[in-house]
Amino acid sequence: MSTSTGNPLTAEVGSAALKSAISKAARHLMPMLVILYFVAFLDRTNVGFAEAALRTDRGVSAGAFALGAGIFFIGYALFEVPSNLLLKRFGARFWLARIAITWGIVAAAFAFTTNDVMFNVLRFLLGVTEAGLFPGVIMFLSEWFPNKVRVQMFAIFYLAQPFSQMIGAPLSGGLISFGDSLGFARGWQVMFFVEGLLAVIAGIAALFFLTNSPAKAKFLDEDEKAALIDVMALEDRVRTEDGPTGIWRAMGNWKVWYFTVIYFALQIAVYGTTFYLPQQVASLIGKKVGWEVGVISALPWLVGLFACYFFGKAANTIVRRRAWGTACYVLTGLTIVGSGWAGANHQPVLGILFITLAVASFLTVGPITWAYPTSFLTGAAAAAGIGLINSLGNLGGFVAPLMRTSINDAVPTPSGVWGVVSLGVFAFVAAAMVFGTKYFRTAKSDELLEPVAHH
Repeated sequence: MSTSTGNPLTAEVGSAALKSAISKAARHLMPMLVILYFVAFLDRTNVGFAEAALRTDRGVSAGAFALGAGIFFIGYALFEVPSNLLLKRFGARFWLARIAITWGIVAAAFAFTTNDVMFNVLRFLLGVTEAGLFPGVIMFLSEWFPNKVRVQMFAIFYLAQPFSQMIGAPLSGGLISFGDSLGFARGWQVMFFVEGLLAVIAGIAALFFLTNSPAKAKFLDEDEKAALIDVMALEDRVRTEDGPTGIWRAMGNWKVWYFTVIYFALQIAVYGTTFYLPQQVASLIGKKVGWEVGVISALPWLVGLFACYFFGKAANTIVRRRAWGTACYVLTGLTIVGSGWAGANHQPVLGILFITLAVASFLTVGPITWAYPTSFLTGAAAAAGIGLINSLGNLGGFVAPLMRTSINDAVPTPSGVWGVVSLGVFAFVAAAMVFGTKYFRTAKSDELLEPVAHH
């Protein structure tokens, strides 16, 4: 038997109708959102599998590849906040579908890349067309799920990353091998075209499977709908008391900028590792990029899948979120540095182990990081604030490959160890900043995280 601690928010979260509504909403919405992010992450990172082939077949230089890998995030950053505001105006169902269809068309166009300039233009356009997907989903989930279960939902959404790499890495490697056997096209062309087409199909499907708000949800009965609407309305009121109101106040709020820096550091670790993962694995095991490298590259994401889901589900108190967030950032930094050391010292088993732990830790900490801004942002302020955090934070994805390449050029080593080590430094900065939230005034919506007493 359970009894409430007396907190009305906790009592609401414990109601049977609300629990049923949350369960139904998760079953109806999360699979489609995971699929959208799955194909988005696949189309962002599959370029790593084509690096060597683009250099050989189209003369795309290492410098142009590094610029193209990162310039995605410039287009992404420029259009992120406007896209999020348009999502707020047109509704998540239509706008998320539009995003997926347009970026899928651009992703497929990579099959026709002819030179450095075209490669960089397409990478920029991919960022422009995909802008708003991730922060739009984060905002969408913060309007559907109360704070107590929000990290769990963010974690389920994040599962698209490991799924895209577990399935996507062998898929990309397999499509390249299959395409090379056809005779009329290159393997990398087949990979880009097929994986871009998947995004178009996912976007069309989103029109049928997403619902803009609990009030419009046909899959909820009246009691469930009322319970969910009431608790989210209550959360909105206390978030309005805590956080900024309006677009410009949100974009000038110091807490929004604080979490932007944390997210920037996270993205340096994520994309600095992800973009070069196939090449790093190939170097460790002494094989060319292909099916075998694709399978081994999927292993870290398999471990990350379980870590992300387990810790996301359990991170339902303020103390757990702060402690686990700090620990995961520290682990991310240590293991990225460790993977560089293993490569320099020809330790393939240790290298794969360190990469696996790095992926597991940065996947786990992502949903926890997003719990903080969604605890005090709502309405138009959420659209602007979440968009700003994601857009500027994602510039870490632009900085990471350029920084890694520049450091390797400045301090050349056979394994490129110093470029890898540089990525880990930022994770330690993020760890200190997450720990620093201990000294913040607790957001009123965090009362939802207070435990329910059991007897």
